[in-house]
Amino acid sequence: MFKFGDATVTRIEEVYGPTYPMLQLFPEMTEEDFAKHGHWLAPHHYDAEQKLAKLSVHSWLLQIGGKKILIDCCCGNNKQKPGRPFWTDLNTPYLERLAAAGARPEEIDIVMCTHLHHDHVGWNTQQRDGKWVPTFPNARYVFSKPDVDYFSAIDADPKQGPAELGTFRECVVPILEYGKADLVSGGAHRLNDFIEIDSAPGHSPGHVVFKVESNGEKAVFIGDVWHHLMQVYRPEWNFPKNSDPEQARASRRKILDHCAASGALVCPGHVGLPFAGRIEKTQDGYKPDFPA
Repeated sequence: MFKFGDATVTRIEEVYGPTYPMLQLFPEMTEEDFAKHGHWLAPHHYDAEQKLAKLSVHSWLLQIGGKKILIDCCCGNNKQKPGRPFWTDLNTPYLERLAAAGARPEEIDIVMCTHLHHDHVGWNTQQRDGKWVPTFPNARYVFSKPDVDYFSAIDADPKQGPAELGTFRECVVPILEYGKADLVSGGAHRLNDFIEIDSAPGHSPGHVVFKVESNGEKAVFIGDVWHHLMQVYRPEWNFPKNSDPEQARASRRKILDHCAASGALVCPGHVGLPFAGRIEKTQDGYKPDFPA
């Protein structure tokens, strides 16, 4: 658990372990990079034996102002993820972990998705009597309208669809049809007294971050602005899947600048242990302060 001001943040793990070959994620990475960063890469961010990047898939439970807010909803159980065997056919006690952290599904007030990729929307819904229904029945779901529009177009195109390995139809469309979604567009958007939504496109067209403040202390939930701490040292390195690579780089630098200047607690979507920390500005860039 992490605290800032009167708010608490709890990581709800779905899965954490070796995933992609490190050089598949970052082909630019050299032996010099491994030598320079090896002291912190393994074992929490890199499996040296298998030469695989270690990534986490998790949600963040934010409790603030009397509200229980769930940020990003992972992959979901029993789903096929072509090319991602490490996230396929999961069978995790995700909802039990959420309850142990202090929130049963019916107690969640808001679900906020930084973007609508398959590994951030999986628990939005559950199948009941052959239908996909909201997992969090009393929650409003906050989605980015540019992402909804983008993936709707892909999903409707028989040459491209179904969008996001089918999870758009299973995990986003039902929320829209049940009238549970609040759509936000680009630019800064004030959700309530504590939370500002800011655009950070590039990984997806409508990717957003959630900036939260409590009693003068700040946190930022950055989703996939960066997937791995190597991208803090090397912000020009992109994760392979992006809607606009140059836009992704620009958003990464923008959010790194904000995090370094504000001293905010940074809560990424896939970074390994200790999962959250802060960003420091250096003479030639940035470095993470994520103490193990």
